[in-house]
Amino acid sequence: MAENKDALKKKLTSMQYHVTQENGTEPPFKNEYYDNTEEGIYVDVVSGKPLFSSTDQYDAGCGWPSFTKPIVDEEVLEKEDRSHFMVRTEVRSKEADSHLGHVFPDGPGPDGLRYCINSAALKFIPKEKLAEEGYEVYEKLFD
Repeated sequence: MAENKDALKKKLTSMQYHVTQENGTEPPFKNEYYDNTEEGIYVDVVSGKPLFSSTDQYDAGCGWPSFTKPIVDEEVLEKEDRSHFMVRTEVRSKEADSHLGHVFPDGPGPDGLRYCINSAALKFIPKEKLAEEGYEVYEKLFD
């Protein structure tokens, strides 16, 4: 269930709120995780639900974190986005209904997908802190 807007405005930075609640986009190459090479997982900044893993992250050269797939498909919803005079597929988190970014059919993975995600929609949990943060079930991704 999504938190109320006032609580979210207190919890999130202005960029996090703009991206997740107002379907915004942060600047390319000027965001926290576009060039992150640490091992770990990315969770929804609003709900804390696991969304993506560094094991599926790659440098797409687009200026935002890019992934070949979500950790758990069911946690990511896709919907048609006709904003900005384009037709794209928007990616949202299931639990918090946060706008995450978009998915494109030009990725390197077996499904050919590129999940282009705003850093502001994510919180990174380093591999070493997974258990401490309550995400120990995902440690197996790094064995």
